[in-house]
Amino acid sequence: MALCRDVSKRRKTSSLERSAARAGVLLSAPAFLLVATFVLFPLGFAVYISFTNWPLVGPYHFVGFTNYSNAFRDPTFVHTILFTLEYTGIVTAPIFVVGYGLAMLVRANRFGSHVLRTVFFLPFVVGLTTISYIFSLELQPNSGTVDFVLSKLGVVSDSQAWTVSYWPALIAISVIVVWFASGLTMLILMGGMQAVPTELYEAADADGAGWWQKERLITLPLLRRPIALSLIISVIGSFLAFNQFYILVQNNGSLETVVEWVYQTAFNQYHLAYGTTMALLLVVVIALVTAAQFVVLRGGDEA
Repeated sequence: MALCRDVSKRRKTSSLERSAARAGVLLSAPAFLLVATFVLFPLGFAVYISFTNWPLVGPYHFVGFTNYSNAFRDPTFVHTILFTLEYTGIVTAPIFVVGYGLAMLVRANRFGSHVLRTVFFLPFVVGLTTISYIFSLELQPNSGTVDFVLSKLGVVSDSQAWTVSYWPALIAISVIVVWFASGLTMLILMGGMQAVPTELYEAADADGAGWWQKERLITLPLLRRPIALSLIISVIGSFLAFNQFYILVQNNGSLETVVEWVYQTAFNQYHLAYGTTMALLLVVVIALVTAAQFVVLRGGDEA
Protein backbone atom coordinates (compact mmCIF):
# COMPACT_ATOMS: atom_id res chain seq x y z
CA MET A 1 0.00 0.00 0.00
CA ALA A 2 2.80 2.38 0.87
CA LEU A 3 4.39 1.67 -2.49
CA CYS A 4 1.11 2.41 -4.27
CA ARG A 5 0.72 5.69 -2.40
CA ASP A 6 4.30 6.66 -3.29
CA VAL A 7 3.71 5.87 -6.97
CA SER A 8 0.47 7.86 -6.87
CA LYS A 9 2.23 10.87 -5.32
CA ARG A 10 4.96 10.71 -7.96
CA ARG A 11 2.36 10.63 -10.73
CA LYS A 12 0.56 13.62 -9.24
CA THR A 13 3.87 15.51 -8.88
CA SER A 14 4.80 14.70 -12.46
CA SER A 15 1.37 15.78 -13.66
CA LEU A 16 1.67 19.07 -11.75
CA GLU A 17 5.12 19.69 -13.20
CA ARG A 18 3.84 19.10 -16.74
CA SER A 19 0.90 21.41 -16.07
CA ALA A 20 3.23 24.09 -14.72
CA ALA A 21 5.49 23.71 -17.75
CA ARG A 22 2.55 24.06 -20.14
CA ALA A 23 1.30 27.08 -18.21
CA GLY A 24 4.76 28.64 -18.38
CA VAL A 25 4.87 28.11 -22.15
CA LEU A 26 1.43 29.62 -22.57
CA LEU A 27 2.31 32.63 -20.42
CA SER A 28 5.61 33.27 -22.21
CA ALA A 29 4.17 32.77 -25.71
CA PRO A 30 2.77 36.36 -26.05
CA ALA A 31 6.09 37.85 -24.92
CA PHE A 32 8.01 35.66 -27.36
CA LEU A 33 5.58 36.58 -30.14
CA LEU A 34 6.10 40.29 -29.46
CA VAL A 35 9.89 39.91 -29.39
CA ALA A 36 9.85 37.85 -32.58
CA THR A 37 7.57 40.34 -34.35
CA PHE A 38 9.21 43.58 -33.32
CA VAL A 39 12.86 42.54 -32.73
CA LEU A 40 13.92 39.25 -34.28
CA PHE A 41 12.08 39.55 -37.60
CA PRO A 42 13.10 43.20 -38.27
CA LEU A 43 16.70 42.39 -37.32
CA GLY A 44 16.79 39.34 -39.57
CA PHE A 45 15.19 41.28 -42.42
CA ALA A 46 17.74 44.08 -41.95
CA VAL A 47 20.58 41.55 -42.23
CA TYR A 48 18.96 40.17 -45.39
CA ILE A 49 18.69 43.65 -46.90
CA SER A 50 22.35 44.38 -46.12
CA PHE A 51 23.41 41.62 -48.53
CA THR A 52 21.48 43.23 -51.41
CA ASN A 53 21.49 46.51 -53.30
CA TRP A 54 17.92 47.15 -52.11
CA PRO A 55 16.86 50.67 -53.11
CA LEU A 56 14.05 52.54 -51.45
CA VAL A 57 12.00 52.00 -54.63
CA GLY A 58 12.60 49.47 -57.41
CA PRO A 59 14.07 45.98 -57.97
CA TYR A 60 17.10 44.58 -56.17
CA HIS A 61 19.59 41.73 -56.33
CA PHE A 62 22.14 40.14 -54.01
CA VAL A 63 25.59 41.72 -53.78
CA GLY A 64 27.14 39.67 -50.96
CA PHE A 65 29.48 41.58 -48.65
CA THR A 66 29.86 44.54 -51.03
CA ASN A 67 27.96 46.92 -48.74
CA TYR A 68 30.15 45.98 -45.77
CA SER A 69 33.39 46.44 -47.68
CA ASN A 70 32.13 49.78 -49.03
CA ALA A 71 31.26 50.92 -45.50
CA PHE A 72 34.79 50.32 -44.23
CA ARG A 73 36.19 52.27 -47.19
CA ASP A 74 33.64 55.09 -46.94
CA PRO A 75 35.47 58.19 -45.58
CA THR A 76 32.20 59.86 -44.60
CA PHE A 77 31.07 56.85 -42.59
CA VAL A 78 34.44 56.65 -40.83
CA HIS A 79 34.35 60.40 -40.12
CA THR A 80 30.86 60.20 -38.65
CA ILE A 81 31.88 57.27 -36.44
CA LEU A 82 34.91 59.22 -35.14
CA PHE A 83 32.86 62.38 -34.61
CA THR A 84 30.18 60.43 -32.75
CA LEU A 85 32.87 58.93 -30.52
CA GLU A 86 34.26 62.42 -29.85
CA TYR A 87 30.81 63.77 -29.02
CA THR A 88 30.14 60.79 -26.73
CA GLY A 89 33.39 61.39 -24.90
CA ILE A 90 32.55 65.08 -24.44
CA VAL A 91 29.04 64.72 -22.97
CA THR A 92 29.19 61.46 -20.98
CA ALA A 93 31.26 62.68 -18.03
CA PRO A 94 29.40 66.01 -17.56
CA ILE A 95 26.03 64.22 -17.68
CA PHE A 96 27.17 61.89 -14.91
CA VAL A 97 28.79 64.59 -12.78
CA VAL A 98 25.81 66.96 -13.01
CA GLY A 99 23.36 64.10 -12.46
CA TYR A 100 25.29 62.92 -9.42
CA GLY A 101 25.34 66.42 -7.97
CA LEU A 102 21.61 66.82 -8.49
CA ALA A 103 20.98 63.40 -6.94
CA MET A 104 22.92 64.40 -3.82
CA LEU A 105 20.89 67.60 -3.64
CA VAL A 106 17.48 65.91 -3.75
CA ARG A 107 18.09 62.44 -2.28
CA ALA A 108 16.94 63.47 1.20
CA ASN A 109 13.25 64.16 1.71
CA ARG A 110 13.83 67.74 2.76
CA PHE A 111 11.37 70.56 2.22
CA GLY A 112 11.19 71.43 -1.48
CA SER A 113 13.10 68.37 -2.67
CA HIS A 114 10.06 67.03 -4.56
CA VAL A 115 9.73 70.31 -6.43
CA LEU A 116 13.43 70.30 -7.29
CA ARG A 117 13.21 66.73 -8.60
CA THR A 118 10.38 67.75 -10.89
CA VAL A 119 12.23 70.83 -12.11
CA PHE A 120 15.46 68.91 -12.79
CA PHE A 121 13.65 66.08 -14.59
CA LEU A 122 11.37 68.38 -16.60
CA PRO A 123 13.73 68.80 -19.62
CA PHE A 124 13.75 65.04 -20.13
CA VAL A 125 9.95 65.00 -20.06
CA VAL A 126 9.72 67.85 -22.57
CA GLY A 127 11.92 65.92 -24.99
CA LEU A 128 15.12 66.64 -26.87
CA THR A 129 13.34 67.42 -30.14
CA THR A 130 11.25 70.18 -28.58
CA ILE A 131 14.24 71.56 -26.69
CA SER A 132 16.33 71.57 -29.89
CA TYR A 133 13.66 73.53 -31.76
CA ILE A 134 13.47 76.04 -28.90
CA PHE A 135 17.24 76.54 -28.89
CA SER A 136 17.31 76.82 -32.68
CA LEU A 137 15.53 80.13 -32.04
CA GLU A 138 17.39 81.11 -28.88
CA LEU A 139 20.81 80.61 -30.51
CA GLN A 140 20.12 83.00 -33.40
CA PRO A 141 22.94 85.58 -33.64
CA ASN A 142 20.82 88.74 -33.67
CA SER A 143 17.52 87.78 -32.06
CA GLY A 144 18.34 84.91 -29.71
CA THR A 145 18.26 85.11 -25.93
CA VAL A 146 21.63 83.36 -25.53
CA ASP A 147 23.59 86.12 -27.26
CA PHE A 148 21.63 88.80 -25.39
CA VAL A 149 22.29 87.27 -21.96
CA LEU A 150 25.96 86.50 -22.63
CA SER A 151 26.59 89.99 -23.98
CA LYS A 152 25.01 91.55 -20.87
CA LEU A 153 27.25 89.35 -18.72
CA GLY A 154 30.31 90.40 -20.72
CA VAL A 155 31.08 86.86 -21.91
CA VAL A 156 30.78 87.77 -25.61
CA SER A 157 31.07 91.17 -27.25
CA ASP A 158 29.71 90.42 -30.73
CA SER A 159 26.98 88.20 -32.09
CA GLN A 160 28.04 84.58 -32.24
CA ALA A 161 27.05 82.17 -35.00
CA TRP A 162 26.61 79.32 -32.56
CA THR A 163 25.39 76.72 -35.04
CA VAL A 164 27.82 77.42 -37.89
CA SER A 165 31.36 76.98 -36.57
CA TYR A 166 32.54 73.59 -35.33
CA TRP A 167 33.43 74.20 -31.68
CA PRO A 168 30.72 76.76 -30.81
CA ALA A 169 28.07 74.45 -32.24
CA LEU A 170 29.49 71.37 -30.53
CA ILE A 171 29.77 73.16 -27.19
CA ALA A 172 26.23 74.57 -27.47
CA ILE A 173 24.77 71.17 -28.33
CA SER A 174 26.74 69.49 -25.55
CA VAL A 175 25.44 71.97 -22.97
CA ILE A 176 21.88 71.41 -24.18
CA VAL A 177 22.25 67.63 -24.01
CA VAL A 178 23.82 67.72 -20.54
CA TRP A 179 20.94 69.87 -19.31
CA PHE A 180 18.45 67.51 -20.97
CA ALA A 181 19.90 64.17 -19.83
CA SER A 182 21.11 64.98 -16.31
CA GLY A 183 17.59 64.62 -14.90
CA LEU A 184 17.40 60.94 -15.89
CA THR A 185 20.84 60.26 -14.42
CA MET A 186 19.71 62.05 -11.26
CA LEU A 187 16.70 59.74 -10.87
CA ILE A 188 18.74 56.58 -11.43
CA LEU A 189 21.44 57.59 -8.93
CA MET A 190 18.97 59.00 -6.42
CA GLY A 191 17.18 55.65 -6.30
CA GLY A 192 20.46 53.93 -5.52
CA MET A 193 21.39 56.52 -2.90
CA GLN A 194 18.08 56.16 -1.09
CA ALA A 195 18.62 52.39 -0.91
CA VAL A 196 21.86 52.79 1.07
CA PRO A 197 21.19 51.93 4.75
CA THR A 198 21.29 55.02 6.94
CA GLU A 199 23.05 52.98 9.64
CA LEU A 200 26.22 53.07 7.55
CA TYR A 201 26.24 56.87 7.51
CA GLU A 202 25.49 57.00 11.22
CA ALA A 203 28.40 54.69 11.94
CA ALA A 204 30.65 56.82 9.73
CA ASP A 205 29.54 59.97 11.58
CA ALA A 206 30.36 58.28 14.86
CA ASP A 207 33.86 57.56 13.53
CA GLY A 208 34.29 61.20 12.54
CA ALA A 209 34.14 60.67 8.77
CA GLY A 210 33.67 63.73 6.62
CA TRP A 211 31.33 64.23 3.67
CA TRP A 212 33.84 63.18 1.02
CA GLN A 213 34.90 60.12 2.99
CA LYS A 214 31.27 58.96 3.27
CA GLU A 215 30.70 59.49 -0.44
CA ARG A 216 33.92 57.74 -1.44
CA LEU A 217 33.82 54.83 1.00
CA ILE A 218 30.07 54.22 1.34
CA THR A 219 27.96 55.80 -1.39
CA LEU A 220 30.07 55.23 -4.50
CA PRO A 221 30.86 51.54 -3.83
CA LEU A 222 27.18 50.79 -3.23
CA LEU A 223 26.15 52.68 -6.38
CA ARG A 224 28.16 50.51 -8.76
CA ARG A 225 25.12 49.15 -10.58
CA PRO A 226 23.17 52.45 -10.84
CA ILE A 227 26.35 54.15 -12.04
CA ALA A 228 26.89 51.44 -14.66
CA LEU A 229 23.27 51.75 -15.81
CA SER A 230 23.39 55.54 -16.07
CA LEU A 231 26.68 55.53 -18.00
CA ILE A 232 25.51 52.83 -20.40
CA ILE A 233 22.31 54.75 -21.10
CA SER A 234 24.29 57.96 -21.68
CA VAL A 235 26.74 56.29 -24.05
CA ILE A 236 24.02 54.54 -26.06
CA GLY A 237 22.02 57.77 -26.28
CA SER A 238 25.11 59.66 -27.47
CA PHE A 239 25.88 57.07 -30.13
CA LEU A 240 22.31 57.40 -31.40
CA ALA A 241 22.39 61.23 -31.43
CA PHE A 242 20.30 62.60 -34.26
CA ASN A 243 17.58 65.12 -33.33
CA GLN A 244 19.78 67.85 -31.85
CA PHE A 245 22.29 67.81 -34.72
CA TYR A 246 19.66 67.49 -37.45
CA ILE A 247 17.66 70.44 -36.08
CA LEU A 248 20.47 72.76 -34.99
CA VAL A 249 23.31 72.14 -37.49
CA GLN A 250 21.64 70.47 -40.47
CA ASN A 251 23.83 70.08 -43.59
CA ASN A 252 27.06 70.75 -41.68
CA GLY A 253 29.27 67.82 -42.70
CA SER A 254 31.84 68.38 -39.95
CA LEU A 255 29.09 67.98 -37.32
CA GLU A 256 27.35 64.97 -38.84
CA THR A 257 26.72 61.98 -36.59
CA VAL A 258 26.64 58.40 -37.81
CA VAL A 259 22.84 58.18 -37.45
CA GLU A 260 22.49 61.33 -39.57
CA TRP A 261 24.64 59.78 -42.29
CA VAL A 262 22.61 56.57 -42.19
CA TYR A 263 19.42 58.62 -42.55
CA GLN A 264 20.83 60.68 -45.42
CA THR A 265 22.05 57.56 -47.22
CA ALA A 266 18.86 55.54 -46.82
CA PHE A 267 16.14 58.16 -47.28
CA ASN A 268 17.72 61.07 -49.17
CA GLN A 269 20.01 59.13 -51.49
CA TYR A 270 17.66 56.10 -51.65
CA HIS A 271 20.44 53.57 -50.86
CA LEU A 272 18.41 51.67 -48.30
CA ALA A 273 20.60 48.56 -48.31
CA TYR A 274 23.80 50.52 -47.72
CA GLY A 275 22.14 52.59 -44.98
CA THR A 276 20.91 49.38 -43.34
CA THR A 277 24.44 47.95 -43.48
CA MET A 278 25.87 50.99 -41.70
CA ALA A 279 23.09 50.81 -39.12
CA LEU A 280 23.96 47.16 -38.40
CA LEU A 281 27.63 48.06 -38.02
CA LEU A 282 26.60 50.82 -35.59
CA VAL A 283 24.63 48.25 -33.57
CA VAL A 284 27.76 46.09 -33.37
CA VAL A 285 29.86 49.06 -32.22
CA ILE A 286 27.31 49.99 -29.55
CA ALA A 287 27.14 46.37 -28.36
CA LEU A 288 30.94 46.18 -28.04
CA VAL A 289 31.20 49.51 -26.20
CA THR A 290 28.33 48.55 -23.88
CA ALA A 291 29.90 45.17 -23.14
CA ALA A 292 33.24 46.84 -22.38
CA GLN A 293 31.52 49.30 -20.06
CA PHE A 294 29.68 46.50 -18.32
CA VAL A 295 32.88 44.52 -17.75
CA VAL A 296 34.82 47.54 -16.48
CA LEU A 297 32.07 48.91 -14.24
CA ARG A 298 31.12 45.50 -12.89
CA GLY A 299 34.70 44.62 -11.97
CA GLY A 300 35.02 43.81 -8.30
CA ASP A 301 31.26 43.44 -7.86
CA GLU A 302 30.73 40.28 -5.87
CA ALA A 303 26.94 40.32 -6.19
